[in-house]
Amino acid sequence: MSLETDIAQIARQEEALRFVSFSEADAWALGCLMRQVAEERRLPFVIDIRIGNRPLFYAALPGSTPENPDWVRRKVNTVYRFHKSSYRVGREHQLQGKAFDESRGITPIDHAPAGGGFPIHLAGTGIVGAVTVSGVPQRQDHEFVVEMLCLHLKADYGALALGPEAA
Repeated sequence: MSLETDIAQIARQEEALRFVSFSEADAWALGCLMRQVAEERRLPFVIDIRIGNRPLFYAALPGSTPENPDWVRRKVNTVYRFHKSSYRVGREHQLQGKAFDESRGITPIDHAPAGGGFPIHLAGTGIVGAVTVSGVPQRQDHEFVVEMLCLHLKADYGALALGPEAA
């Protein structure tokens, strides 16, 4: 897929995967689902679900490293700053040829335009939190979160999935 196609599809994902409400129980149910599937697939994830700065679900699975929680923190900061998935932010910067650094007022030590951070968007309210994973290549991180949100929200993942990455 081209960058343009990816960006358009990620925007569709963000539009489709919105919540009417999101509670601690919702975070727990989603997090448990994500953990179960990640364990079944032997994915070395750190999983983080939060509203604002309040963590509601956190898991570090076998094979994750001490680096993964910092990647999660940086992806969450990217979601909160841009109100978009961290993968979309990275793809947009890549398409536009823009640096993702201090020259644009962004500190790379605190932000990561890499796949895995996805906004929790409440319909009629806006972005209130993030669902984030780190542990596998960024496109796979992103797609895992999208697939799990589709399962949780009963959305058609086949219609929302990204295709293969362009070479």
